[in-house]
Amino acid sequence: MNTPVPVLMYHAVADAPAKETYGLSVTPAAFAEQMAVLAERGLTPVTTAELGAAWRSGDRRPLPARPVLITFDDGYEGVHRHALPVLAEHGFASTLFVSTGWLRGAHEEGGALDTMLDWDQVRELAAAGCEIGGHTHSHPQMDQIDDARLRFETEHCRDVVAGELGEVPRSFAYPYGYSSRRVRETVRAAGFAQAFAVGNGLARPAQGPYAVERLTVRRRTGIDEFTRIVEGRTIGRTFAGDRVLTKGYAAVRRTRRAATLLREAAAGGSGPR
Repeated sequence: MNTPVPVLMYHAVADAPAKETYGLSVTPAAFAEQMAVLAERGLTPVTTAELGAAWRSGDRRPLPARPVLITFDDGYEGVHRHALPVLAEHGFASTLFVSTGWLRGAHEEGGALDTMLDWDQVRELAAAGCEIGGHTHSHPQMDQIDDARLRFETEHCRDVVAGELGEVPRSFAYPYGYSSRRVRETVRAAGFAQAFAVGNGLARPAQGPYAVERLTVRRRTGIDEFTRIVEGRTIGRTFAGDRVLTKGYAAVRRTRRAATLLREAAAGGSGPR
């Protein structure tokens, strides 16, 4: 199936989120209204693993006629408190990408921006049909860290999720949406079958399994705009500003990474290969 698919990217679902998460949050009422739009228009949510499997198999494992993906990043507590009941009401599948060092419990290392899920809540989400994917351990900018830490962030996240849930995660999302060839190869080597960026475009098989694009849902996303993007209308105009910033910042990030490698070489470090 080569039809473009909308992959929605959510973060916090809360009436009063922390200041750091406010812009990328949605209210519980807005989330409920958005899910009602999907139901009214006959869209069928699938998980990221189901999307990847369908694209790999061609027509042998077809997607629904009008697929859509609902994804959450980081692991904020409101996904369980507010989003889960709405998803359950509609019978919607979803995917939660967790930063394992941010979640409350034995693996917590601090740094979280708001109140996070604990592992019992993650298990309840999984039992309700939410796919749990990886989002690193401490939520770094993956293209800016060295090889050793890159492997740790990817593999430790995988191992923690597998240990807590009894199932190895198959899907991954890059924190901040940033990746590079080195990052994508590391994620693939860790056993993830597909990985998701941002991109603010519809997902297409041509993007490849490790650079699938998603659409950002924000606090300011009104219901009319939401309806247009899930129907694939006015995507370019809606996210034009985001794309300009992304292209500009990509050049900055490449320059920063090159400067880091030069400093490591000058200091006698081996640096990434």
